[in-house]
Amino acid sequence: MSVKVRIPTILRTYTGGQAEVPAEGATLSEVIASLEKDHPGIAARVLDDQGKLRRFVNVYVNDDDVRFEGGLDAATPDGAGVSIIPAVAGGC
Repeated sequence: MSVKVRIPTILRTYTGGQAEVPAEGATLSEVIASLEKDHPGIAARVLDDQGKLRRFVNVYVNDDDVRFEGGLDAATPDGAGVSIIPAVAGGC
């Protein structure tokens, strides 16, 4: 399955500045592996040392939060949009 992955500004150094890149995979896990193959180093920013999604990284397939759709096993249908969104914190 071919999907389009929207890359946040902070991770664009791995994609040569591209805001959106193609990736292949029927599941989010496969899509991340495809991203890593084409853009080495990006997976370490999305996954922790145990290979799970980092706590402060939100990932959506279309409009669905993958944490409620199977996590790394979430389906990524052909033509889907995958968004990687780092959590933002701060304030007083």
